[in-house]
Amino acid sequence: MSADNGAANALSHPSVIPLIINGKEEIPASSFDVISPYTNQPCWAAAAASPDDAVRAVEAAEAAFPVWSQTKPTVRRDILLKAADILESRLVQNAEYMRTEMGADVGASQFFIVPLGIRMLRDIAGRITSICGSIPVVEEEGQSAMIYKEPMGVILGLVPWNAPYVFGVRSAACALAAGNTTILKSSELSPCSYWALARAFEDAGLPAGCLNLISCRPQDAPAVVNAMIEHPAVHKINFTGSTAVGRQIARSCGQNLKPCLMELGGKNSSIVCADANIETAVKGVLAGAYLNSGQICMATDRILVHSSIAPAFMDALKSALDSTLDTSSPPPTLVNMASKARVGRLVEDALSNGAHLMHGSVDLGSETQPDSGVRMAPVLLGGVREDMRVWQEEAFASLAACMVVDNDEEAIRIANSSGYGLSASVFTEDLRKGLAMAKKIQSGAVHINSMTIHDEPVLPHGGVKNSGWGRFNTSQGLEEFLVTKSVTWMD
Repeated sequence: MSADNGAANALSHPSVIPLIINGKEEIPASSFDVISPYTNQPCWAAAAASPDDAVRAVEAAEAAFPVWSQTKPTVRRDILLKAADILESRLVQNAEYMRTEMGADVGASQFFIVPLGIRMLRDIAGRITSICGSIPVVEEEGQSAMIYKEPMGVILGLVPWNAPYVFGVRSAACALAAGNTTILKSSELSPCSYWALARAFEDAGLPAGCLNLISCRPQDAPAVVNAMIEHPAVHKINFTGSTAVGRQIARSCGQNLKPCLMELGGKNSSIVCADANIETAVKGVLAGAYLNSGQICMATDRILVHSSIAPAFMDALKSALDSTLDTSSPPPTLVNMASKARVGRLVEDALSNGAHLMHGSVDLGSETQPDSGVRMAPVLLGGVREDMRVWQEEAFASLAACMVVDNDEEAIRIANSSGYGLSASVFTEDLRKGLAMAKKIQSGAVHINSMTIHDEPVLPHGGVKNSGWGRFNTSQGLEEFLVTKSVTWMD
């Protein structure tokens, strides 16, 4: 862990998580409670922005853009690297904010999501000095040309609750690295985590107005978001979240002729081939299905098992689930009761239509006591069919379903039948076959002999079909926030 000064290490959240507009923390008249899944009780309050507040944030970003866009790449790089050091110095505290707000366990928060966000920030910072154009040879004699790569302007980032430090870095740091200024509209479920991220940039010396932070009540979100999308200073929108909300955002972007980057939901399949190593496959499937309570867009929802090894694989899968279940500890958390009730309806629908429980309980949708938290033990279903809701709808919970197939082509067909296309995995001991299957699977990523959840700075991240378009991470992530300009002249 990087050393930093005492002022940087100490960061206590205020009782009301503020907005940050033009470098100043603001608490408007209206606020809302943030409910912790650990207790099902308020943990703190957050500022509720109005459309006027959102417009002021855009105007602050617009005013900061001319200077920031002309700042030397090495200066931008050093600020981002310092922000990464500050985040690392506050890692334990930032992970605790995340756990309190969304119920993640220590492993997912402190050893996965927060460190991944820090690594991504350092990777993005290191790529800033590589941004450059090109010099093509044009047709006409006596004429020359140059291609510039320039920042776009003000970028609006709309980010979800489930991996705040990763999504905040992707959305804000990629835009800042390319010379843009930005507004982050945080999720109402994890505003403190985004505030902690924004404060790290501020404490690293990012000029006022370059990164502005907005939070609002869910019922106010359409008006607040549309006020920013419609503002002429906003030149691009990036959204990470559900496909349903993504459609609404994309519709508004289209009406305003604003480009958008969409990283949406997933219904991710793991294919277990006849020649798979069962131990490897079981470990990969379980980790992919239940990490962070399945509340990851890349989580494994659908398990497709070749019939020749299905009995052995299912026995090993159930045995592994039983052995990892710690009955002395409370079950993992889900983000809120609405999510738990929705998952309960998916399970009940599947069971009423012929599926069966391989692991877990059907008692999912009932209300908890106010102080008992939002808990859900892992559930595994067998005997599912393609027409069941649980097979077609994103669960976003510790819920997975198994289906037996007769051959690899059938598995690929069923995997591709989903409208989604974010991540997939294939388990086989034949790498040549695995690569051939990966080519046929319609997905932004395919992982051979590892889980569907795989995200790191050097890999482009994004989906196809209903999982969105565009890419975060690596050089492609920077290109998303740059505009190409052609300049010609007569020699």
